[in-house]
This record gives sequence, structure tokens and C-alpha cells, in this order.
Amino acid sequence: MAVVLNDKGAEYARGMIQQGRFDLEGDWASNQPTSADGDAYLADHSFEEYGNWFLGVNPDAGPNTKERYEFPVGNFKQIFRSGVIAAEQRAGQYHHEDIKKAAHELLEMMPK
Repeated sequence: MAVVLNDKGAEYARGMIQQGRFDLEGDWASNQPTSADGDAYLADHSFEEYGNWFLGVNPDAGPNTKERYEFPVGNFKQIFRSGVIAAEQRAGQYHHEDIKKAAHELLEMMPK
């Protein structure tokens, strides 16, 4: 099965944006979470909480694996406009239209 929209992740990102917990100028290449960042986050959080930071979910991957989640938009602290842009572009590249649309909607919520 293909990667599908992570509804919980999209809803979480919307909430973060509404709370003003986003970065408009940070470079995604410098702020994108690494595998080690994910491990550190998982030391104190559940996989469900981990998944909140991603717009895509792979239903074929195990539920308690990092491989289950794709298209990150934040660094476990805040949402990054550049991360949402990257998710939108990559989703379009791989024809994940529902993820692309969700990313576009998140961008529309953020100041320009």
C-alpha cells in the first residue's frame, strides 16, 4: 500500500500553527530532525506522539517503527514553513495528492 495522509499529523500541525508554534524563516536542511533526534524524542514519547510530526503514514510498516512515518514538517518542537514546503514538493513528486493538499492547506494558514 502507498503512503497515505496521516490525519492525526495534519491535525497536530494545524494546532501548532494556530498556537503560533511555527518558524517561518528557518532552513529545513538545518532543522530537519535526524534519526538520532527521533530516537531522543522517542525516549520520552510514544510512537503515536512521534507520528504527530509527519504528514504521511505507511500502513505497511510496523506501528511502533520510525519507518511508519514520512513527510516530516517539524523538529519535535515547532513546525517549519520550509519543512511544510519540502513535504508539499516531495508529495507532489511522488503523486501523494492527499499529502500535497494537506501541506498546501498548512502553508495557507501561515503568514507569508
